[in-house]
Amino acid sequence: MQAVIDGYLLGFSLILAIGAQNAFVLRQGLRREHVLPVVLLCGASDAALVTAGVLGFGALSQAVPGLERVMLFGGVAFLLWYGARNLLAAWRGGEVLEAGEAAGSLRRALLTCLALTWLNPHVYLDTVVLLGSVSAQYDDTLGFGAGAVTASFSFFFMLGYGARLLAPFFRRPSSWRVLDLIVGLTMWGIAAKLLWG
Repeated sequence: MQAVIDGYLLGFSLILAIGAQNAFVLRQGLRREHVLPVVLLCGASDAALVTAGVLGFGALSQAVPGLERVMLFGGVAFLLWYGARNLLAAWRGGEVLEAGEAAGSLRRALLTCLALTWLNPHVYLDTVVLLGSVSAQYDDTLGFGAGAVTASFSFFFMLGYGARLLAPFFRRPSSWRVLDLIVGLTMWGIAAKLLWG
């Protein structure tokens, strides 16, 4: 049971850091657009990555020369593009949350979510490498992994559905501009940290 608790606590603390995926889930929650499919997809993606790490898949990056570098540059390119998109939205402004507002495409939301998850090198470092290596210290590695997976699902559900509490604040266009600015700068900051950190 201790392995499950430790897995939950470590998994939750790793995912708590603001990143592209979390910012996207928050935005979907604020807009009330496809929240359930998005949080389920995020949780399922993390579950697959944590499982791969716990089952020893972390050695793949050492076995395949150059894989880590390819993941790094692909992730940086995506973060720069996504950040620029949000900064442009902040500059243009005019967005406001209305209860009757039409939702965007489910397909587009899920593809964006997949890209933000699977093209982010930090996700692999946190889930596959770090959680995978820490789980090896426990006799109950599967329990540790189950705790980490549970942390992912609970975090994304809290973030996606808890965002509704902020909905009144985001009825003002200036709030959206601030959110887009923060998200854009965060994406560029993460990209810079990956390249030079």
